[in-house]
Amino acid sequence: MANFKQYTKTNGTKAWEYTLSLGFDPASGKRVRSHKRGFQSKKEAQIAAGREESSVYDHGIKAGRKQSFQEVYDLFMVQYQKTVKSSTLRKALGFYRNHIIPAFGKKDIKKVTPLQCQHVINDWSKSIQDPKKVMNYASKVFQYAMRMELIQRDPTKLITIPERKDKPTGDIDGNFYDKDELNLFFQYLNKERNEKAKTLFRILAYTGMRKGECLALKYSDIDFTTGTISITRTLSNGVDGLMLETPKTRASIRTIDIDPETLNVITRWRFTQKKAMLMLGFNIGNDPDQFVFTNNKNNLLTPSRTTIWLDQIINKYGLKRITTHGFRHTHASMLFEAGASIKQVQQRLGHADAQTTLNVYTHVSKHAKKDTINKFVKYMES
Repeated sequence: MANFKQYTKTNGTKAWEYTLSLGFDPASGKRVRSHKRGFQSKKEAQIAAGREESSVYDHGIKAGRKQSFQEVYDLFMVQYQKTVKSSTLRKALGFYRNHIIPAFGKKDIKKVTPLQCQHVINDWSKSIQDPKKVMNYASKVFQYAMRMELIQRDPTKLITIPERKDKPTGDIDGNFYDKDELNLFFQYLNKERNEKAKTLFRILAYTGMRKGECLALKYSDIDFTTGTISITRTLSNGVDGLMLETPKTRASIRTIDIDPETLNVITRWRFTQKKAMLMLGFNIGNDPDQFVFTNNKNNLLTPSRTTIWLDQIINKYGLKRITTHGFRHTHASMLFEAGASIKQVQQRLGHADAQTTLNVYTHVSKHAKKDTINKFVKYMES
């Protein structure tokens, strides 16, 4: 409903203005009004008010006013944070804070064009490893604006994702050890007499578990009779700090076999851990809910600790540099070399589908590649 009123301008002439009630904003629940002035006649003001009211009816409650990307993002985040894990939210907040809001925050969301989005992602591709992922998070806000009938299309869906010229290629960018390199790593690690690190990297290399899954292990997850480990949780960095969550996917919840020597390493570490913690004032005994890896206060071990241990060994002995996650790649490569099928590797690593296994681990270690060509030559010469 509109109200019309004549007023006197500063130069003494008369003009008309209107105040239009547009109803309630479906996103915020607040009443929205539009006030415009400067019309030469009441009829002109009535026509303008009618057009604005019609535009709101056709395109949404906010069609008649400017609304920044930041405003819509604030409303979107209220809902989004209720739908994802804390670790996912932490990552998303970083993308929005560091990249998306600086690029789009002050812009009127109704006026953001595909061309503007193209310029943004082109700039991101110069410094961000995966600009497509960041733009997908920006798209979530535009999609929310569409559901709230603030805009009619998502401008990010019409852009071209640029290819990075320095995109890593090759065998998972070399982030794994072959058999000889792995044995050398453990040979040097044994010299350091760090039983906690030795046990952790042994589990990673011989099970293919993700770091978070390993750091979330309790002794109740390990069946020392059947030689299996049940993986049901993962350690994550959430918005409020370290926390335990369900694994990455449903397929990540799994029970896998472990070799006798790895069981022996864990058993010896448990004995060492009990003595060490008792000296620090913690009588953990044979508590099945005791975490396998903790800090000196018997709290969850910070994930960055594994990087510190790994860097110390690599730097001291001049070993090939890989990441903690590289031990998962290492295990996959060893499985392929040993003749395991794609399906077997998929199930052991907890991938949701075989395509993920193929995408990440199609390249095996150099020894497997040499074996392939040797088999080919042998076949051709027979």
